[in-house]
Amino acid sequence: MDLSLVDLSPIPDGGTGTDAFANTVEAAQQAERLGYDRFWVAEHHGMGETLAGTTPEVLLGHLAAETESIRLGSGAVLLNHYSPFKVAEVFGTLDALAPGRIDAGLGRANGPAAADRALETSRHVENPDENHAEKIEAVISHLYDEFPDEHDYSDLKIPRSGTEPPVPWVLGSSPSSAAIAGKLGVRYCFAGFIRPQFATRAFEEYREQFQPSPLGGGIDEPQGIVAVNAVCADTDEQAARLRAVAEASYKRMRRGEVGTTPSVDEAIAELGGVPEPTPERLGDGEWPRAISGSPETLETLLTQLADRVGVDEVMIQQVADSHENALRSHELLAEGLGITR
Repeated sequence: MDLSLVDLSPIPDGGTGTDAFANTVEAAQQAERLGYDRFWVAEHHGMGETLAGTTPEVLLGHLAAETESIRLGSGAVLLNHYSPFKVAEVFGTLDALAPGRIDAGLGRANGPAAADRALETSRHVENPDENHAEKIEAVISHLYDEFPDEHDYSDLKIPRSGTEPPVPWVLGSSPSSAAIAGKLGVRYCFAGFIRPQFATRAFEEYREQFQPSPLGGGIDEPQGIVAVNAVCADTDEQAARLRAVAEASYKRMRRGEVGTTPSVDEAIAELGGVPEPTPERLGDGEWPRAISGSPETLETLLTQLADRVGVDEVMIQQVADSHENALRSHELLAEGLGITR
């Protein structure tokens, strides 16, 4: 199984965006040393006091200079905020900076209403799935120079490395995004930490709708990643304590406190106790929003979840109380799944 990471650049307690980005760089460099397949960074708006990851296109350029071989990508660039041409120019430039190792993760999401207004993004789009699919196809056509000669954009060129162009991925958390990826014939990544209840159905929809693609970066057979919130520690009990942070954060989010991260002790107090360790095997249809365990337990769990949706790669997302605990978790996961170089 391939293993990858997505990083949200959380701002540490008492820290700044500078501290958050320094942590992201360290996490990417560690992932490269350990043998992770790819390292993606996210886009969130209006939460600048807690999450610094607002502009993956900028951060990826810096990560390109600070790493040598690991694939880098967006998880995701939110296409509803931007024009396809501008997004393609961004990823063409990134490819020129890190030849042959850029993933163009394309998604959509709304943030706080004020942030959407500030971004001049309409929340009301006629035929949103059709609009999103057209934007994704346009980004790919720009990246791979595939507009027909008679098209208005056929003379528009973007910078590239001259090696492998950026690889397009559709990212989402619903069967509708999976259907878009399938119909376009491109790779699909499902955010299992957002709507885990739709994971199996989404990949079924992806395969049912899949058509081999003539698009640049398209594929002949379905290829996917499932992204999972998982934290690893030396024992199942220690990992369950760390998972309390994710559980309490989700509880806060449900009552409108978005983006805040408690300490382990605060999380346990909010939950009324330490969560039970995640069992070594999940029941049929059971897919928790967050899982935890020792390296051995998580090897079993991640394999089970990947097999359930038929993919060969898992991407880890974490809500950790500290940068040190996140790095240690990444290290233990790499050892447990045997990817350590």
